[in-house]
Amino acid sequence: MSFNELARLFPVTARVNQLGRLELGGCDLTALAQQFGTPLYIFCEDTLREQSRAFQQGFAKHYPKVRVLFAGKAYINPALARLLQEEGLGLDVVSGGELAVAQAVSFPPDRIYFHGNNKQPHELEQALAYGVGRIVLDNLEELERVERFARARGAHADVLLRITPGIDPHTHSHTTTGTVDSKFGFQLMTGQAEEAVRRALASPNLRVHGLHFHLGSPIFELEPYAIAVRIVLDFAARMSKAGLTLNEFSPGGGYAINYLRTQHAPSPEQYAEVIGNALQQGCRELGLPLPLLVLEPGRAIVGPAGVALYTVGSVKRIPGVRTYAAVDGGMGDNIRPALYDAKYEAVVANRVNDAEAELVTIAGKYCESGDVLVRDVRLPSLDLGDLIAMPAAGAYAPSMASTYNLNPRPPVVLVKNGSARLIRRRESYQDLMRNDVL
Repeated sequence: MSFNELARLFPVTARVNQLGRLELGGCDLTALAQQFGTPLYIFCEDTLREQSRAFQQGFAKHYPKVRVLFAGKAYINPALARLLQEEGLGLDVVSGGELAVAQAVSFPPDRIYFHGNNKQPHELEQALAYGVGRIVLDNLEELERVERFARARGAHADVLLRITPGIDPHTHSHTTTGTVDSKFGFQLMTGQAEEAVRRALASPNLRVHGLHFHLGSPIFELEPYAIAVRIVLDFAARMSKAGLTLNEFSPGGGYAINYLRTQHAPSPEQYAEVIGNALQQGCRELGLPLPLLVLEPGRAIVGPAGVALYTVGSVKRIPGVRTYAAVDGGMGDNIRPALYDAKYEAVVANRVNDAEAELVTIAGKYCESGDVLVRDVRLPSLDLGDLIAMPAAGAYAPSMASTYNLNPRPPVVLVKNGSARLIRRRESYQDLMRNDVL
């Protein structure tokens, strides 16, 4: 299979150079491996900016009032936070650590929304002290806690309420969040959502700006969004009689990307058309004013921008069974295949144009049989030292990385116009022991 058939999975600057080696952002990946070592995560700045603009511009075509937040859980660090701030995005954070990253680069607090199903008291205090734009309330205990903290400050907390609409988006069970059986949000079907709205509206220390929901991720279908938008709007119309003014409406994120050559995820504008039309039609039919539409793409911005790079350290051929190529990374830097049975493609980055010769399973170096990154991919016959590049690796890989087996987590570089900038250094053994006490 030629690289052209896989090119759409890679960042927009990907190309094969005259040496037959893969380049990103004008940087030869073989040279990057020599400079920074492997495993290595490479992010394309042009792709990050293009995807950010695609969401902002795509939704602006189909809805008059839009705010795009980047979901930091997909992957965030100070350099990326600054880049996203330059692009005019807000930030969706789910922990005090993610908020600390935003604070480190003086990210505008009014453009930060704080999510999570069990925000700790110190995290809520941190958020209130920084003045985040919205706290997204997830349960009744949290509602009471935020109210209490705001009252102690003699202030108001600006909030959205997360509603669970009872929609199955047909994604992996571990990443489905909008069904009735979910740890997230106020359930519509049980009456808890109505109770939460009434309690929040009655509080003198909470300012309720609107409603939020999130169906799960990644969602390749468009219809679940349209159905959920209408369900939550119907609820908003009912609650308007109790005093709810829907100034903001958020369908969350969950927007899919292509991991495999056979996948065709909707574009940002296709999501925009369905969500924007459903919101406008629903508001028109229910007599509601158009709220600010708040979006939370994470994977769809950072996922296509990232490529993981590994070095082959051994090749084990079991005749009639399987060929394993073991690389120097694995589930420690990308837990998704083991956790979600996530699928990826792979190419040999140092000789992209070589003909496919065998079916190979790319295994990691961790002491788990389930440490497999790519199962049964056709590649050229592999040699020790070959470089394996996995596209669409920018989301939920470095952010969920661990130090299992006490392996240091890999570095991250940002590439553009032939220049590579280190934005996270490789951990050292000393880093791994820094917090241990003898």
